[in-house]
Amino acid sequence: MTNDPATLAALFWQFAVLSLFAIGGGGSAVPEMHRQTVEIAQSLSDRQFSELFAIAQAAPGPNIMFVALLGHFIAGAPGAAVATVAMCGPSCVLACAVSQIVERFRKARWRIAIAAGLVPVTIGLIAASALIIARGADRNWASLTITAITFAAVYWTRLSPLVVFACAALLGLAGFV
Repeated sequence: MTNDPATLAALFWQFAVLSLFAIGGGGSAVPEMHRQTVEIAQSLSDRQFSELFAIAQAAPGPNIMFVALLGHFIAGAPGAAVATVAMCGPSCVLACAVSQIVERFRKARWRIAIAAGLVPVTIGLIAASALIIARGADRNWASLTITAITFAAVYWTRLSPLVVFACAALLGLAGFV
């Protein structure tokens, strides 16, 4: 873990670019975050990445705070601040500018077509995020089975994801994983 200026600048650049391509929210950038931090920079392992993601999802607050954990793991407190500002800043500025255009052309056919086209892109990116996190977390048959059952229960029933996650956590505490 280092917080030298070169590391912080690289961290800022990486998350600033990701923020502009996170269509549908920060969760859709998780595959690229994984590629950058695990595969390219090798700052974390698959397991560490999945564990940081799980901690961020379990904590209250916005899910995008996952980048603060990544930044902290890579470069301490300065890294957390840099990653958070870089991930939130550029996309906020862009969203503000685009919202003005969207509002002005809200009934235009081209705007409606673009919005409809972004839905499947967002779903695909979020599905890729889920696959990467599951791949890092499922280290044995028991955890793979829990992941599959959790998905099935949330997808095909009206159970709250919190109930399913609590059951999975109890299985982990009981030593099944």
